[in-house]
Amino acid sequence: MAGVDFSWLIGGPQGSGVESGANIFSRACARLGYQVFGKREFYSNIKGEHSYFVVRVSDSRIASNVNDVDLLTSFDAETIFRHYGEVRQSGAIIYDSGLEDVTTAQVPAMDDQYRERLHAEISSRGKPPTIRSVLEIAGGERDVRLHSVPFRDILARLAEETGNPRLKGMVRMFNVVGVSLSCGLLGLPRGELLRSVGDIFSRKPRVAELNMAVAGHSYDFAGSRLRDPPSRLPGTRRREGTILVQGYEGTALGKMVSGCRFQSYYPITPASDESVYLESHEILDVDGREPGCTAVTQTEDEISAIGMMIGAALTGTRSSTSTSGPGFALMAEALGWAGINEVPVVITLYQRSGPSTGLPTRHGQDDLLFAVHAGHGEFPRLVYASGDVEESFYDTARCFNYSDVFQVPVIHMMDKFLASSVVTCRRFDPGQVRIERGKLLDSVGGGGEGGGGYRRFALTEDGVSPRSRLGMDGGVFWNTGDESDEFGHITEDPVLRVRMMDKRMSRLDLALERIPPGEQAVSHGVEEITVISWGSSKGPITDAIGMLLREDGIRVGFVQVKLLHPFPAALVSSMLSGARTIVDVEANHTGQLAKIFRQNTGRDVDHYVLKYTGRGMTSTEVYDSLKRIASGEAGRREVLVHGA
Repeated sequence: MAGVDFSWLIGGPQGSGVESGANIFSRACARLGYQVFGKREFYSNIKGEHSYFVVRVSDSRIASNVNDVDLLTSFDAETIFRHYGEVRQSGAIIYDSGLEDVTTAQVPAMDDQYRERLHAEISSRGKPPTIRSVLEIAGGERDVRLHSVPFRDILARLAEETGNPRLKGMVRMFNVVGVSLSCGLLGLPRGELLRSVGDIFSRKPRVAELNMAVAGHSYDFAGSRLRDPPSRLPGTRRREGTILVQGYEGTALGKMVSGCRFQSYYPITPASDESVYLESHEILDVDGREPGCTAVTQTEDEISAIGMMIGAALTGTRSSTSTSGPGFALMAEALGWAGINEVPVVITLYQRSGPSTGLPTRHGQDDLLFAVHAGHGEFPRLVYASGDVEESFYDTARCFNYSDVFQVPVIHMMDKFLASSVVTCRRFDPGQVRIERGKLLDSVGGGGEGGGGYRRFALTEDGVSPRSRLGMDGGVFWNTGDESDEFGHITEDPVLRVRMMDKRMSRLDLALERIPPGEQAVSHGVEEITVISWGSSKGPITDAIGMLLREDGIRVGFVQVKLLHPFPAALVSSMLSGARTIVDVEANHTGQLAKIFRQNTGRDVDHYVLKYTGRGMTSTEVYDSLKRIASGEAGRREVLVHGA
């Protein structure tokens, strides 16, 4: 019997409850034992522009979305106009019947560029630019089942049955109508739908009760009126220890269990979600409970955010900030200050598409070279990347340990694709998290200068100096943005300058020596054709490699680089020694990892598979490109463009 691999798309205007609808569906599927991978896409305005959420569910492990969807659910015209062509052969569309005569001219939020492309596509079939036309195209050319449903009538009937006339005009409940119709068509158990609706609106009991009534009524309507579903989702065997999480929760929970006790931030997409989550889960050491991330501070700008973080770190407190590209740009000078003063801090960098404001709510892996080189002058820093949400939890702890042990800033690379994903993964295990504070002192013996000998920047054999905390008895030291001697006093002595620079920069070699190889790079198997990549491209790559093996018998390897600076050249070269063809896959224009790889190993990649539309990769796109490479049909540079 074939397994379940089903994709569902819900869309509507930004602010109309698309995310709530998707979360209801995702929760219900996860509780039924399915693996879930959901991706949210939205414009940068607060309300009105097109927003959509694709949720893929399977009874096998998945780590990405695919190009086509099995069921499209829409309560507005633009969603149909934009996505009707993505519904696969014999898939289905559930839509509000009141939309059939809407023309493209009646959708003011649609951008002119897309409207022109859409008109050309529709007119090539000799049809007018209406919803009815694109539905006829989908039904006639791909045998898509069309389910026309009067959304307003469903609410009106429920209003009559319950004696609640307010329901008649509640267009804002179309999202719950849509997801409930979908669940009814797919045979997803009614009880799981209602339970998920109740969970989503649990903080407002009266709202939850109303939405559950709408959900139940819509589900029953689908069960009695809608036929021929594209799939069935009755449930499957549930894997023990599986959780459903939003992407940014991995790093946030990682910070809590890693002993992070201060986070500063200035609001910026997509990083803000992590800080807001930490704020809403602060535990302030009450009732004897162990504190979580005890202080989260929203600052007036990103310069203040990194300054506050550095100040907190000087007290010995594990400290972090969370930002995105434009905010990180403002932090560059203070990053150098932390570097020359050997202050251990962690910057979680949620990449988005640039330059400048760029695509503020869209995905990109554009900031790798920036993270490696940010700041003037030379100072050590570590740049580290997580490949998925589960990794991000454990990697967050590693980043704090690296920062403390080597006394350097650590830049933890995340991105919008990871932050906005909703996924099932193995339950995070805090028992696997080790906290290593390095040479952080609990006390300082003897006197100090003018009474003792504590040297904050002592020249030691391994290049790492014992670290006092601000206010520690006998641990007085000086900080300055200038070069300094061992006590922290300003110096311009050329001999001491060389010794201090060599001491600081030696920590890059020390990091390569002490960080376990499995934390620097991961081999997912090496074949004649092997992919090299980093960050969130991992999921689409691993899924695509699995598809190639199952469907075509083509074996492709994959090496995931996690420590990006200092680059583990010897380790990665050794891993790739058996590869004849190396393929760089990443979400930027220039192949930034490939540049670092060539610079450090002297070996060039053979093919690039790149995406810079601002949308996340799908495994279908990567599969198609790798298949062309394997057959010799691909050019040196493959550019991926799927996504509305």
